[in-house]
Amino acid sequence: MTLTRLSLTDFRNHAGADMVAAAGLVALHGDNGAGKTNILEAISLLAPGRGLRRAALPDMVRDGASGGFAVFAEVQAGVDLPPVALGTGTEPAYPGRRIVRINGAAAAATALGEWLAILWLTPAMDRLFVETAGNRRRFLDRLVLALDPRHAQHSNRYEAALRARGKLLADLPAADAGWLASLEAQLAEHGAAMDAARQHMLAALSAELAALPDAPFARPLLTLVDSEGEVRSAPHEIEVLKSLFASRRRIDAAAGRATAGPHRDDLSAVHAATGRAAARCSTGEQKAMLLSLVLAHSDCVARLRGQRPVLLLDEVAAHLDPLRRGALYERLAGQGGQAWLTGTEAALFDDMPGPVTRFHIAGGRIGAG
Repeated sequence: MTLTRLSLTDFRNHAGADMVAAAGLVALHGDNGAGKTNILEAISLLAPGRGLRRAALPDMVRDGASGGFAVFAEVQAGVDLPPVALGTGTEPAYPGRRIVRINGAAAAATALGEWLAILWLTPAMDRLFVETAGNRRRFLDRLVLALDPRHAQHSNRYEAALRARGKLLADLPAADAGWLASLEAQLAEHGAAMDAARQHMLAALSAELAALPDAPFARPLLTLVDSEGEVRSAPHEIEVLKSLFASRRRIDAAAGRATAGPHRDDLSAVHAATGRAAARCSTGEQKAMLLSLVLAHSDCVARLRGQRPVLLLDEVAAHLDPLRRGALYERLAGQGGQAWLTGTEAALFDDMPGPVTRFHIAGGRIGAG
């Protein structure tokens, strides 16, 4: 999968930008605040979800712009296939409503995953292993989505049923038992599908990681755990989930939330070489494990989908020593596909093996690098 063209209109600090890139490595360099990460965020909106910053749509509109914003890309999915036109953005009349178009036709945001898989790594993710379980679940589901675009539909429907059940449980004595049972059946169906996709992805990713050496990037061992931190030894089955939700109505009503189910599971990681939990490792080790995970997942997607995802690596190179930076570049160039990297110094990218597309970003202006 290659973004051959990217156009931005009134997105963040970019009034208008048009970029043409080739397969391989794409290097964006410029001062802090120039708009490099904004470009990566725009690309991330070409996949289902809220993008790499999870920002509100109105916040993405350029300051001073009178309308909405637009992100457009042409994607080449194969040498013998015509390019696909993907677009997303907002209109002034409906600033909180996301518009998606595929080859000019209106589409649901979840449909973007059928055409493009995108993975990203940003400085904000560096401490993923010590942050909340919710952050790790979102990261986990992003990995799943790159393999199985249907995962977004199951997740959306699960969340909708969860919210509706929560409203009924707010007044449990008056709640319609039949409607509750119907919602819990939906939760069980979509929750089991979500869990199956997560388990499948983790098994495939673990196989990729197991084949990697422990250096130059630390290798994690991954498991799925429940809300009590216990390793999940069996999949969530539909009938078991239905019984679980039904049995916990009073508990959930008192808590004001659903206290058990797939939405409470968590991703656990252990440093393979030392056996230490990722949360107890140094910041450098955590970063290395996260990078190793993303690179292995890229291989996993390429093997199972037949197309390598687009990688967005924000300020990753600057935090690696020259040996590991060189190893990263060799790995990215050797595996094929397209990877977009940002950095403040142009010299960070001088040792990249070709082909390399370079851009200099300065105050929202984009020039050849």
